Amino acid sequence: MSKSTYTEDNIRSLDWKEHIRLRPGMYIGKLGDGTQPDDGIYVLLKEIIDNSIDEYVMGHGNVIDISIEDGAVTVRDFGRGIPLGKVVACVSKMNTGGKYDNRAFQKSVGLNGVGTKAVNALSSAFTVTAYREGKSKSASFEQGNLLDESRIVKVKDQSDGTEIVFRPDATIFKNFRFKSELVERQLWNYAYLNTGLKLKFNGKTILSRRGLHDLLENKTQNEVVRYPIVHLKGDDIEVALTHGNHYGEQYHSFVNGQYTTQGGTHLTAFRDGVVKAVRDFYNKNYDAKDIRASIIAAISVRVEDPVFESQTKTKLGSVNMGPDRPTIATYVSNFIRKDLNDYLHKHSEVADKLKSRIQQSERERKEIAGIKKLANERAKKASVHNKKLRDCRIHLSTKRADPEAREASTIFITEGDSASGSITKARNVQHQAVFSLRGKPLNCFGMTKKIVYQNEELNLLQHALNIEDGIEGLRYNQVVISTDADVDGMHIRLLLLTFFLQFFPDLVREGHLYILETPLFRVRDKQQTFYCYDEEEKSKAIESLRGKPEITRFKGLGEISPDEFGDFIGEDIRLERVQLLEDTNVEDVLSYYMGKNTPQRQEFIIENLKVEIDEVSEEAGAETEVETALA
Repeated sequence: MSKSTYTEDNIRSLDWKEHIRLRPGMYIGKLGDGTQPDDGIYVLLKEIIDNSIDEYVMGHGNVIDISIEDGAVTVRDFGRGIPLGKVVACVSKMNTGGKYDNRAFQKSVGLNGVGTKAVNALSSAFTVTAYREGKSKSASFEQGNLLDESRIVKVKDQSDGTEIVFRPDATIFKNFRFKSELVERQLWNYAYLNTGLKLKFNGKTILSRRGLHDLLENKTQNEVVRYPIVHLKGDDIEVALTHGNHYGEQYHSFVNGQYTTQGGTHLTAFRDGVVKAVRDFYNKNYDAKDIRASIIAAISVRVEDPVFESQTKTKLGSVNMGPDRPTIATYVSNFIRKDLNDYLHKHSEVADKLKSRIQQSERERKEIAGIKKLANERAKKASVHNKKLRDCRIHLSTKRADPEAREASTIFITEGDSASGSITKARNVQHQAVFSLRGKPLNCFGMTKKIVYQNEELNLLQHALNIEDGIEGLRYNQVVISTDADVDGMHIRLLLLTFFLQFFPDLVREGHLYILETPLFRVRDKQQTFYCYDEEEKSKAIESLRGKPEITRFKGLGEISPDEFGDFIGEDIRLERVQLLEDTNVEDVLSYYMGKNTPQRQEFIIENLKVEIDEVSEEAGAETEVETALA
């Protein structure tokens, strides 16, 4: 057996753009196609806007124009403009930029000189134009390679600032498309954090006057809040909070204008500070869970030299507030502890309503304490020989595991032995687990959390996920509902969605809940096999085959062999993330679909039900499905 050689010829040196294009995930996280808010194209947009925001923060330019048309993005700010002699270097030379000089930029988001270069390298077309003191200079690039560089020329009727136009590279971002609603959500976060800044997007003006108060007001417009929003501001910190009636905790955290979706030290300190402030004010040692239950809050801090745990800046690490200043944790905790306490002393009505909400949570917790103890003992015994759970080796909470392996940790929630059997045999045992339901789970709409402990199956499911005390200990990054694509499967899917939305909405808000898409058809001849997820894919597959194709319609997951299933839950897995938008009233949605049958819902089903019959032999089955759906 020959051994592979390892010589000088194996050593490669990549220039900056080659490295970014080879390992884009290091710079922008996942790629995606634009259907999710954290897909790469929105990170590219963010990296460009961040620079314009930093100009505004430093007091230069209060308008940013953004337009997106046919996949091309234009961002024009009215700041100081890139110094004309450094236009090319600032967008194409790694570790070059003004953010290294604290005299020019303080408390900015971008500090490492990478963001704009990543956008340049990952764009099929990129043009930068700087306007400064009546002169301008521009440069054009393709995949980071300089195509054209203009001279410095005089211009009229152009205010100082920078304009960048880019188109994400379609060879990297496959089938990408910008969704206006996701872009607007991204821009609103900028507006909330920069009061007075006008963001103009495709003709629409986005502007906030009250900062985080506006943010929380918009986030809670369809929810019942227990008391008016508490809005606190200090040096380099702003906070807004209230309580609702939902389960779980809901937070929006920011550092230097960056949405830290994974929180970090500032959010941890905020949560601790709220508990200490409440205990101090009421002079009672309330349980932290009762204090934070159903809280809705936002926190924004500005610090010098922030330390993030990744290039995409979604989680803040440990950092000082500035020279001779305390750590971020101490600063935030002390601010909340003092200012929230002062606010409650001045607003007795808010203090009374907050106390009432805490006491309600306390009563509910004590009410289920006995049931919870028995249920947990039952779950502990079942976990030793839990036939419902086929676990994996690496979990999201496995500290010593590779970060990518932890991110890949997945649990498939299936129904029935045949479906769970196929997935179990086909899965990757390193990071894919399977939880098998006995049948249709309980419809828990309108019930209290006590039912989770009284119902053995739901209790075992929450223990398998380790979310009883919140999602901080979640064992799997992806919780995937895997049901048949028939009427019964859709019903089970709705029942599981009801369970998570009712009792664990944080799991959905944090983007951990998915629906598994499995093929409906297999189209093949002797040479080729295609798995098709809809009628359009089936038609294309039939056209591509020369002879008469064999067409198989998969009625359920159990009909797909383990060998085939391996292709559908491997690298090419198709997952649809369940998204909970800010303006969604969860209670109204669940009431409509899972409450008592109403004439409105029957009318909706009749108007929207579509029965597609591919073969005459399926007509009888289709008629049965119609009757079942309308029952």
